[in-house]
This record gives sequence, C-alpha cells and structure tokens, in this order.
Amino acid sequence: MLNIKSDILKGKKIVVCVTGSIAAIETPKLVRELRRMGAEVHCVMSDNSQQIIHPYVLEWASDNEVVTKITGKVEHVKLTGEVPDRADLILIAPATSNTIGKIAYGIDDTPVTTVATTAFGNIPIVIVPSMHISMYNHPILQENIKKLKQHGVEFIEPRIEENKAKFPDVQKIINHVVLKFTKKDLKGKKILVTAGATIEDIDEVRYIINRSSGKTGVWLAEEAYKRGADVILIRGKTSVEPVYPFKDVKVRSANDMFNAIKDNITVDIVIHSAAVSDYTTNKKDEKISSENKINLELLPTTKIFEKIKDMNKDVFLIGFKAEYKKSKEELIEGAYNKLKLAKADLIVSNDIGRKDAGFEVDTNEVYVVDSKKNVKQLKLAHKRVIANQILDMIK
Repeated sequence: MLNIKSDILKGKKIVVCVTGSIAAIETPKLVRELRRMGAEVHCVMSDNSQQIIHPYVLEWASDNEVVTKITGKVEHVKLTGEVPDRADLILIAPATSNTIGKIAYGIDDTPVTTVATTAFGNIPIVIVPSMHISMYNHPILQENIKKLKQHGVEFIEPRIEENKAKFPDVQKIINHVVLKFTKKDLKGKKILVTAGATIEDIDEVRYIINRSSGKTGVWLAEEAYKRGADVILIRGKTSVEPVYPFKDVKVRSANDMFNAIKDNITVDIVIHSAAVSDYTTNKKDEKISSENKINLELLPTTKIFEKIKDMNKDVFLIGFKAEYKKSKEELIEGAYNKLKLAKADLIVSNDIGRKDAGFEVDTNEVYVVDSKKNVKQLKLAHKRVIANQILDMIK
C-alpha cells in the first residue's frame, strides 16, 4: 500500500456490497483503504452478513449510512439507477456462492442482489468470491462465474489456502480498483524500465552492491502499466515486488542487465533507473579465506546508459543520476553532462545526501533536465507521485 493518503480515487463513488461469508470481517479494512485513496464509499449488507459484522462498523469505515434493507427510499435506485450521481463501481466483497448464483440468474431477494440487478449492464461490477474450497470448485458455481464474466462482470481470484478460497489481500483488491480508474494515456506505448541494484560477486559468498531499494523503478513500471503501457521491467535486487502482471526480468550483475536490455530493446521508451554497479571483480569460484589479507581489484563495468541509443537510436531515453550533497546548480550540470554523453532525452537528478529523499525511503525530490537544458523541479513527494509526474513529462 502507499502508506500515505492519496486522491487517486477522488471523485469516484464505490458501492461495497457485503454478503454472509466469514471474510466479511475483512471488509472494513477494504472500505477504509478505498477512502484513503479518495473514494466516496457506500455499503450495502445482506441479512446474513449482519450476523457476522454489525452495520455500525461499516458506517464508521465508510462515513455513510449503511443500506441493510430496501425501503420506500429506493436505496438501490439512488445508488445504481439512472441518476446523475450514481455509483462508478459495484464491488461485492466478499461474495458467497449463494449470491453469485442469484446474480447469475437475475434473482434479487437481498439488498446486495437487488443492487447488483439494478446496476447490471450499466455500472461495472467486480466480485470477490470467498468460501470453502469445495464450494468454490463446484462446477455449477464455476459455470455461474463463467456466465457472469461473459456479461462483463469481473472477478478477483481468492487466495487458496487451508482448503479455503480466502479473501485476497486488501492491496490486491485496491490495485484492481485503481487499475480500472487510471487514465490509459500511455496505451500503445512499449516501455522498458530498469530498477534495483546489480550484484558483482567477489567469491561464492561475498559480493559488491549499490545502496538502492529499486522502489522508484518498480513503481515507475507499475504506474506506466496502470496507464495502459506495455511494460518490461528489468531489475536487479529490489526491496519491493511488482504487483501487476507485466514482463518482469530478474538479473544479477551489470553484464546480465546489459544483455537483458539488448534482448528487449525494441521499445518506444527506456527509463533507466537501475543502480548499476560501476565496478566488478574477477570472481573466485571458492570461498576466500577470511584469515588472510586480500587485495581486491575493481574493474569498470560497461556504461549501460551510454550504450542504449547505440542499440536503438529511435528510443526515447530517460536516465537517473544520483549525487551526494550537491547544490542545485551542480545537480543540474551533472545531469546535463550525462544526458549529452548518452544522447538521452531526459535526466532525473537527485541528492541522495538528504534523509527524506533518495535511497531506501519512499519519498524523493528531483530535478528533470532535458536536451535544451530546461529544468523542472519535482518537489518532495511519494515516489509514486514522482513516477507519474515523470510519465506526464514523457507523454
């Protein structure tokens, strides 16, 4: 999760429907997270779900009155009917086998199924099944799921564990929702992103590595994917794992990364944010004894960034340059010199000497320099925010 408040879902109205699965105890967390992302959330509960969690919990989580029955106020119409401020998404989480079957056959005898019937074909519906594994694997249920998918209903796969189809991690559901609402302004673009630190082995036990979490690169890849791009991520060691199903190529050394880039260079855009080691060693195929002094010879690695335009002269190339306790003028000058050497289009420069920016933390502040030495400062923000600002500049 972002671990910060965000407005990524601001202006979106989401109806979260809850049915009688024990997984309903997870729904308040989901509702709170949707609100943290900026969404307006309304909750609808079946009778059976109210035997598991009290409506007051969801009223607190959503900050809205909870619909527990359909009355003369026609709650289902106000939420999902042909009205100006109707919902943007119906999210049924958790959904029982009973509820899925009823929706598949147009039965609406609970507040949840009535809302689903009213919304069907007009508002996107996402269903999160949660039940015992034998119920989930039942051929009739699978037929019902297939039938609903054919009508445009989306399903988020449960987590299979302990003979149960369990409620997935809340972040997985959030990712799915965010992906649906993200503008697809990079659709049709193929983007290669590098991330993380490369490893240069000294022997079978020891190695040299740069200080890099890889967060910026991984999150750049994720944000580009959410915006519709065809993404290839080539990464060394990272502290975070990508959550979307784009091509994810793991490498170890600088040479491995160089070869992986060559193999995947037929793209429109390359964002080279990896912390590639500047030096390697003549690796020993043994464990060097720690009892004796050794002299370690460091050998320069290939300057990958400077070779990318040689591989594909038409690629739009963005690089990163980390400096340590430099002035604004030095950051800009160093970035521009690197840009000219690589014939790049943009360079992102930052000072890793700051505690709130650079390596390992979730925030950064950078200067983006172009080929005409124009400079744009991206002020201190979460690295995902910085990632989207960089993608906006590329677009």
